[in-house]
Parts: sequence; structure tokens; C-alpha cells
Amino acid sequence: MIEARHLRVLRAVAATGSFSAAARELGCTQPAVSQQMKALEASAGTPLLIRAGRETRLTQAGEALVRHAAGILSGLTAAEEEVAAIAGLRAGRVRLVSFPSGSSTLVPTALAALRAAHPGTRVSLVEAEPPRSVEMLREGDCDIALAFRYEGASITDDWSDLVVRPLLADRLVGLVPEGHPLARAGSVGIGELAGEPWIAGCPRCRRQLVEVCASAGFEPRIDFATDDYPAVIGLVGAGLGVAVLPELALESVRPKRARTVTVEPAVRREIVALTLPDLAQVPAVSATLHHLTRAADA
Repeated sequence: MIEARHLRVLRAVAATGSFSAAARELGCTQPAVSQQMKALEASAGTPLLIRAGRETRLTQAGEALVRHAAGILSGLTAAEEEVAAIAGLRAGRVRLVSFPSGSSTLVPTALAALRAAHPGTRVSLVEAEPPRSVEMLREGDCDIALAFRYEGASITDDWSDLVVRPLLADRLVGLVPEGHPLARAGSVGIGELAGEPWIAGCPRCRRQLVEVCASAGFEPRIDFATDDYPAVIGLVGAGLGVAVLPELALESVRPKRARTVTVEPAVRREIVALTLPDLAQVPAVSATLHHLTRAADA
């Protein structure tokens, strides 16, 4: 019989490429990893790994098992959590991954309400931008992924295999130095900023900026690129360029020496919470989704 703990070790070995690296990631010893892999190969009845010097590779059977491991482990987690709730333990564990501006705005409000309503529920949080956060969900490395996608983007996300909980529509706003000629304008056409140096955000946001500018007939000159929104605001405030940022990103950061302006045409990103169908039935996951929705409505 194949055991879940052995599958977790196999995934770690496949991801890291060696027994020693997998042991470090899992917080155990290399002999323990080796023993568990021998036990798994005995259960499978065929070799799963090929060790050549310091390198460890998967056999065809090993690749197949790793491919199925995420779904198996996700299903087991869902089963364990639901059984625990039915048994009356009133406890749960939720692994949440979010993009930074969601982590600083929606997540704190939601988790505070969740803790007040369900003090036995434990939530862990890590940060990742989509599409990496969505990959983590599908790979079984989190239970809920806070993600976003831009309306009308040329590259669309296929979330058909996931449960999608819409949260809010987040409009992009312009950011210019406070001494800029357009700093006090009520509304600015994106084409009016064609000759400006730009500060761009994450790769997905950068791609969206290029597409929006292209629709206005110009290619932005991107002088700086950073995933750190406070850094974007600091660069704009120092007079080094202009930017467009999601309104959500400005909620937790006070712009210094920079002004926000409404940008036309309006560009919005859809903020959603994603989970797997099995996990959506887990009480702790369902409660977290509920409080994320309420936080977005607040």
C-alpha cells in the first residue's frame, strides 16, 4: 500500500534532485529519506528513482507517481479535514497564498474575523503572484490562492478546473510626481503619458501595461521594474517616472511626493479566491472563503 508520507518525500526528491536536499527541505535525515524511498519502491513493485553520482532522476514509473501525487495528497487533506470537522474537533488548517497587495489589505481583515469566529482554525500565509500561486494550488502546496487577472488581457487564465470565488474589481490608477503638469488633473488619458519614463510592476502587470499603452498607440519606456509597490511609489515620488498601480496597492501605502490620477480608458483587474473542488467542501476552507468575501465587501 502506498502511503501519503512516502508520496510527500518522493515529491521533495523530485523537486530538489537529491536525497540530501529533500532531507533539508523536509527537516529530516538523508537516511530517513532513503528508507522511505525504499519502502515506496517496495510498495510500487518497481524502481522509481535512478541515482547516478550526486544526481537523482525519476524513472517513468516515478514520473507517473509524482504526476498523480498532488491530486492524491490534496484529496487526502480534504478527507482528513472534513472527517475532523464531522468528529466535532472544531479545528482546521488552511494554507493561504496571496499576492502582496492582497496580503496587506484583504487578508488581515478576513483572518481577524475568521479567528474571532473560529479560534481553533489555523491559517498559514505565503506570498506569490499569479500564475505561480495558481500552480501552487494545483500542486497541492496550498488550499486557497488569492489571484487576479486583467479584464480584456490577451493572455487569459484557464480556471475551469477550480472553484472561483469573485471578490472585487480593482481599478488601476495613475501615479505621477507631485510637481508633474498632470498632477492635479482629474482624469488623464493614457496617451498623455506616452513620452514619460515608466516604473513597471510584476511581470503580469508589466505585460498588461505594455498592452494598454499599445492600444493607445505607443510603447512605454520602462526605466525601472519592481514587484515592491512602496518602491514604485518612492521612485515616482523622486521624479524618476510615472506608473499605474492597482487601487488595492495604495490602500496600505501612503504616497509621498506623488499624486494619484484617474487613468482613461479604465483598466481593471478581477480579484478572486481560488480553491480545488474537494477543498471547497472543507469547513475551514469554506469559512476562510466566506470571510475573504466579507472583507472584500467591507
